[in-house]
Amino acid sequence: MGGWRKKQELKTDDTLGFGIGIGIAIGVGFGLVLDNLALGIGVGIALGVAIGKLKKKQQDNSESDKQ
Repeated sequence: MGGWRKKQELKTDDTLGFGIGIGIAIGVGFGLVLDNLALGIGVGIALGVAIGKLKKKQQDNSESDKQ
């Protein structure tokens, strides 16, 4: 196996995956309220991708400002 890793090595910048996870959670909530789970998950994934892209853009802008 990989063994122990330093905290810096474990840190990832997977903003798209984070956004999709958040979007699905929100979409499932809307889907249950609207009694249409499939629609809620679809909308949630779309929102999640948008959230992930915006978060990635913010990270890129903040990294370029530091340099």
